Amino acid sequence: MIFFYYIFAVIIYIIAAPFLLILSFCKEKYKISLKSRFFLYKNLRQKQGDVYFHACSFGEIKSLIPLIKLFPACKISTITQTGFSEALKYSKKVNFFPFEIFVPFWMRPCKVLVIFEAEFWLMLVFMAKFYNAKVVLLNARISDRSLKNYKRFSFFYRLIFKYIDVVFAQSQKDKERLECLGAKNVIAYKNIKANIKQEQVKNYSKPKARIIIFASTHENEERLLLNEINLEENDKLIIAPRHPERFGEVEKILKDFCQKNHYNMQKFSDFTLSENNFANFFNAKCLLLDTLGELENFYKISDVVFLCGSFINNIGGHNPIEAARWNNAIISGKYYFNQESLYQEVDGLYICESAKDINVFLKQKLSQAQLKEQSDLSEVILSIKEGLDARKSL
Repeated sequence: MIFFYYIFAVIIYIIAAPFLLILSFCKEKYKISLKSRFFLYKNLRQKQGDVYFHACSFGEIKSLIPLIKLFPACKISTITQTGFSEALKYSKKVNFFPFEIFVPFWMRPCKVLVIFEAEFWLMLVFMAKFYNAKVVLLNARISDRSLKNYKRFSFFYRLIFKYIDVVFAQSQKDKERLECLGAKNVIAYKNIKANIKQEQVKNYSKPKARIIIFASTHENEERLLLNEINLEENDKLIIAPRHPERFGEVEKILKDFCQKNHYNMQKFSDFTLSENNFANFFNAKCLLLDTLGELENFYKISDVVFLCGSFINNIGGHNPIEAARWNNAIISGKYYFNQESLYQEVDGLYICESAKDINVFLKQKLSQAQLKEQSDLSEVILSIKEGLDARKSL
């Protein structure tokens, strides 16, 4: 089965490679990642390390930070440029994860492989077991929406789960679904994204205004919300797009909104920001947060957070934990199917059934969201250490 899968992957690669190469020159966000993943640009061999963490992108890497810090000699692989950049803050042993046909020649031995969420790569788990590593699937889940597709390809997932030793599922429901697909040693644990600790945030002074943030917006979502919102005289609106390659597009959308309503706007990147002159940043009515790594600083001084990725039906929502730490009023759309377990970790989070209702919420006296008390990651840490101890002689 592995042999036929590998031959199939080679055929797919031969067909897709020319298009991927062209795409790597056309879009900025793929400029490095596609070349590294599909053509091994500066990525000929994985770095060495006994513990190997693999996660897809920025949010997943952030979730792994407590574990990465506990195992500082670990190696990390990721899929996206944002995930790669975040991982480099905590380790020098970071690679882009290559297309599967390269994995047998690229991957170095490890003692424990920790895969985050739904990164189901057959050659990755197969090679880990080839090197006699313990394979841990962390934060595993199967959403209501994706369940049908998982069942359709259950034969494939049963093969993958043959090579996974232990699974930490986000909930009892996820545990049962994973077991139906052939997963063994499944523990109904929790969503570890709830354990992300805030980094040291900047102490910006809060202006005398109600700060409203459209946080982590996606395509079509900005227009949807801007077409409905009515800003009061004492309101300031911040838009923080989810993906940096959309900053220019969102700037045009926000400019059109401001011209229509006779508002002034400002971009974060055009402003030399410091704690001393921060108040000047809020001279504008509308602000574009066109940079990464600053959103939590703004959560700290905001009043109302519209948690986006949930007002359109093809994303599934985003993590509410960061915003909830700073006691904001949090309003989400109804499409949060990928984040159900995390939403359960927050009390007082409002669900807006339609974008047309956002002004109804803004006219209310909204209560602040509260984060429930979080437990530690001791069971996961113990599982990793057991894998290392059992393979000391290797």
